[in-house]
Amino acid sequence: MKVVLQRAKNASVTVDGSITGAIDKGYVLLVGITHTDTLEDIHYVAKKIAELRIYEDENGKMNRSILEEGGAILSVSQFTLYADVKKGRRPSFIEAARPDYAEGLWQAFNEELSTYGLQVETGIFGAMMDVALVNDGPVTIIVESK
Repeated sequence: MKVVLQRAKNASVTVDGSITGAIDKGYVLLVGITHTDTLEDIHYVAKKIAELRIYEDENGKMNRSILEEGGAILSVSQFTLYADVKKGRRPSFIEAARPDYAEGLWQAFNEELSTYGLQVETGIFGAMMDVALVNDGPVTIIVESK
């Protein structure tokens, strides 16, 4: 499992002209699932993200988590995170999980995040999405399960 986390001042996902998810302060998560991912990976990454200390404290040090800051999550499925561009000019997506498998794990990941008390908004799995955000910092971190 691979997640690109962007700390955002605000963000939204639009599908076919309609907003499907929007947050104010929080994280935009681009979530990639590979065919070997399991619920164990989901639990590990969700806990890591919920507890990650990437908000500044009163001394300007990254010491506070999204739980302490009261932020929300905008989760977007992103199979292209598993693109392999080593050969040729067209990416191979062979490491990305098949949609029927990936969708269930992505939903489980979103549900796991919500068990921490986080508001979780989402895009629509498999849809063409327009993602808009104001990156805060900018802070962008890659979180992987393996």
